[in-house]
Amino acid sequence: MTGPVAHVIADDAEALAVAAALAAEFRTGAARRDAERRLPRLELDRLSDSGLLGITVPHAHGGADVPAETLAGVFRLLASADASLAQIPQSHFVYVAVLRRQGSAEQQKFFFEEVLAGRRLGNAQSEAGTQHVQDIRTRLVPQPDGSYVLEGTKHYSTGALFADWIPVLARGADEELHVAYVPRHAPGVTVLDDWDGMGQRTTASGTVRLESVLVPRDRVVPHHLTFRGPQLHGALAQLLHAAIDTGIAEGALTEAAEFVRAKSRPWFESGLETAAEDPLLIQQFGELALTVRAAGALLSEAARTVDAAAGGLTDDTAAEASIAVAAAKVQAARAAVEAGSALFEVAGTRAALNGLNLHRHWRDARTHTLHDPVRWKVQHLGRYVLNGTRPLRHGLL
Repeated sequence: MTGPVAHVIADDAEALAVAAALAAEFRTGAARRDAERRLPRLELDRLSDSGLLGITVPHAHGGADVPAETLAGVFRLLASADASLAQIPQSHFVYVAVLRRQGSAEQQKFFFEEVLAGRRLGNAQSEAGTQHVQDIRTRLVPQPDGSYVLEGTKHYSTGALFADWIPVLARGADEELHVAYVPRHAPGVTVLDDWDGMGQRTTASGTVRLESVLVPRDRVVPHHLTFRGPQLHGALAQLLHAAIDTGIAEGALTEAAEFVRAKSRPWFESGLETAAEDPLLIQQFGELALTVRAAGALLSEAARTVDAAAGGLTDDTAAEASIAVAAAKVQAARAAVEAGSALFEVAGTRAALNGLNLHRHWRDARTHTLHDPVRWKVQHLGRYVLNGTRPLRHGLL
C-alpha cells in the first residue's frame, strides 16, 4: 500500500498533548455529527496523520511504545469529546497488540510500518445468531499452496468501514482461533454501513461479509497461542473500553456544568440570582464529581497494574491486572450512565430539547456499556477477593 506517511510521535508527553489537541478540535462538531449521523472520515484522517495510531509500536520498530497508562489517557481524552470517534480505533490497538505477541518477525516488520504510516486496523470479530460471543463460526479453509480461503459474516464490526486492514477472527481446520489480516478492499470483502444503534451513531459498526476471500499464509496470526499462558490481551482491550466510558462520564459532567452556568435558570424558591449558586445543585454536582473521579482513579490504577504486569508477566500478575481492569470497567460504566442521565436533572427542562443533542452522552454511554456485561466483572471481583479465584483466560477480562 502506498500513501502519505503520518507523523511519528516520540513519547508519552507528545501522545497526550496531541490527543488533547485533537479532542478539542473534535469536540466542536461532535453533537452535529451525531445528530446528522455524519461519519467522521475527515476526523479519522486527522487521527491517522497525527501519529496517534502508531504510539504502541515497539521502539525497535520506530514507535513510541507508550505504556497502557498513556494509551488509556489518550482514549479518555478522545472519548470526552466524541465517544463514537474514540470507539473506532479501539480494535486497532487491540490487534496491534496481537501482532506484538504472536506475529512473526516478518509480520511485525510489515504491519508496524503500515501502522506508523497511519494505516488503520478495523475489526471483524463478533457474530450474530450464534450460541454466545465466543461461538465463532467464520472459517479459514487451508489450501494446497499453504494459503487460506476465508468464509463468514461478522457483525458489530467497528472500524471496518474506515480501515485499511481488517483483522478477522476465525477458526482454522483444527478449530483453533486465528486472526487473518485482510485488506479492506480485497475481493470477496463487503462492508455494510448498516449500524442502527441509538448511541455511538457514527462508529459505522456494521456487517462484514467474507465470501471466498483469499488470504496468504503470512497474513494469518495464531491467536489461540495468546491464551496458552498468562496474557494481557483481555485486560488491555477492556482497559480501553473503561477509558472510553470514563471519557463519556467526564464529557457529560463538563457539558452539564457549562450548561448550568450559562443557560439554566434558578428555581424560584431558592431566591438566588443564578442556578450555579443553588446549594442543592452544588450538592448534586459534588456527588457526580465523586462518581466520575472514582472512575478516573480506578482507570489510572488499572492501567498502572497492566503496565506492571507487562514488566513481569505471571499468572498472578495477569490476574491482578484483569481484576484491576474489571473494577475500573464497572465503575466507569456506572459513572458514564449516571452522568449522562443526571445531566438533565441538574440542567433542567431546556436541556431535553432535541436540537441541543445533550442526550448523546447518555445514548453513547448506554450503548457502549452493553459491550460486555459488568455484572460478570463484579462476579470475578467477588470470586477473586473471597476465594482467590483467578479470572479465566478468555480475552474479555
